[in-house]
Amino acid sequence: MPPFILSHTEGRVAVITLNRPEVLNAWHTAMRTMLLAALDAAEADAAVRAIVLTGTGDRAFGAGQDLNETKTFDPDRAELWMGEWETLYDRLRSLSKPLVVALNGLAAGSAFQVALLGDIRVGHDGVTMGQPEINAGIASVTGPWIMKEMLGMSRTIELTLTGRMMDAAECHAIGLIHRLVPREQVMPAAMALAHELADKAPVAMRLNKARFREVTEANFRECIRAGIRTQREAYATGEPARMMEKFLAERAARKRAARERAAE
Repeated sequence: MPPFILSHTEGRVAVITLNRPEVLNAWHTAMRTMLLAALDAAEADAAVRAIVLTGTGDRAFGAGQDLNETKTFDPDRAELWMGEWETLYDRLRSLSKPLVVALNGLAAGSAFQVALLGDIRVGHDGVTMGQPEINAGIASVTGPWIMKEMLGMSRTIELTLTGRMMDAAECHAIGLIHRLVPREQVMPAAMALAHELADKAPVAMRLNKARFREVTEANFRECIRAGIRTQREAYATGEPARMMEKFLAERAARKRAARERAAE
């Protein structure tokens, strides 16, 4: 199986990289499983004091869920899928070490959510972020939960129902991107920040992060229960499969048209 996740350490910083650049680092079950293992390893390594999460390539941190996987789901598989996300999100939320997200382009859907579950985000002016699930026929539950925690109800409703993507300037203005730097400086800036955080008092760091998790725990678990109920109902109607097939067909047509224009 290809290495969908790459990991290495630089001093006291573990660097974890999403590695499916041919599909803009969109994830499927195998990739999420590998990401979970990499996070577990970084958490268990006493020499690691901070983590940087990024994506391969210069186009995307992550495009979110690979629709070629979810278009085949039935209600039972959709429930298992929500359980997979609960496990991954719980791991991200329970890390005792600071997590810096280096955004190198698009962060959409569940990749947007994972980015928001990081502690500090570094990006450049080409970054776009958002929750476009409705455009592919997927009902959103975990995305609105985390957006509401950070942005409030009004903006969460607008972003969820329109599915629009925010540019880097908007993300920076509303606090979703903390450090906005030139594209070539994203990883250096993220690494410098991670090394700075690695120097902080580890017990205080662990206790601070544990408290942030504690104050959001009840809403997180309620969100997962709602997600299971919502996805079972949605997939029972057949609408997600139809919408995803349409979305994928339209995307393929746009790519063909672009190749034809380039060949002229």
